[in-house]
Amino acid sequence: MPLGEEAWKAVRDWLLTSGLRIAFIFALSLIASRWLRVLRARLERLIAGAAPTEDEAQRARTLGGVIQSTTLVTMAIIAGLMILRELGLDIAPLIAGAGIAGVALGLGAQTLIRDIIGGFFILLEDQFAVGDSIQVGNIVGGVEKMTLRATFLRDLEGTLHVVPNGEMRIVSNRTKDWSRAVVNVGVAYEEDIGRVVAALGKIGHDLYQDEVCAPLLLEEPTVSGVEALGDWAVTVRIMVKTKPGKQWDVARELRRRIKESFEREGIEMPYPRQEVLMRPLAE
Repeated sequence: MPLGEEAWKAVRDWLLTSGLRIAFIFALSLIASRWLRVLRARLERLIAGAAPTEDEAQRARTLGGVIQSTTLVTMAIIAGLMILRELGLDIAPLIAGAGIAGVALGLGAQTLIRDIIGGFFILLEDQFAVGDSIQVGNIVGGVEKMTLRATFLRDLEGTLHVVPNGEMRIVSNRTKDWSRAVVNVGVAYEEDIGRVVAALGKIGHDLYQDEVCAPLLLEEPTVSGVEALGDWAVTVRIMVKTKPGKQWDVARELRRRIKESFEREGIEMPYPRQEVLMRPLAE
């Protein structure tokens, strides 16, 4: 048989055996990746429930994203090893070498392992999810993305902070289950505190009855009373429990209504001032 025919027969035999198996692996991987997207959507609905809250929906999206990415990486590794075997490469030394390398990396990459373990417990305990506003050390921002290794925070100035999960010792979640808007109001010492408290109570009641603001509140605002006696002002506090993440909007609306109401009622909101007494010099 001529050499050309032998080469063509070898190529044809390879295409009909290993080639078909490689094509089947590729097709199966593509189908599995598409089904994985469908399964992720169903899993998110299963985790969130029939009528999920915003927090439950965030947790479901976070868990779904992590499970999908982890599964895709695992599938890619398995498919790659199967294709290498079909190409005639002996993958046994590769697997053995990967095991030895894994042990070496495990000894030298303790920080990475700590980050992954930290990320796993963050998701397992539902400490926070994508969309939450949290504080880690001096960094405050909204959670844009979560992986098993790190959490991505975007602050008010638009800066993206990447925080390794293993570095998180104390995390403050500002939007977990419910929030609270706290507004401290300074009034002059000459004002009647009873009158000020009554004015703040009316402002809180009107806010609770407002059609626009009421859906953001979980209870009617309360006036706790005098919180501090400063050098030039008496501080009175009003606070209200809100839906998660809505405390800042409610606090801004409260401050606006307080200023307008105090101006109408003639309640003085003081500013720093200094009085100088002049004495004539003795003759």
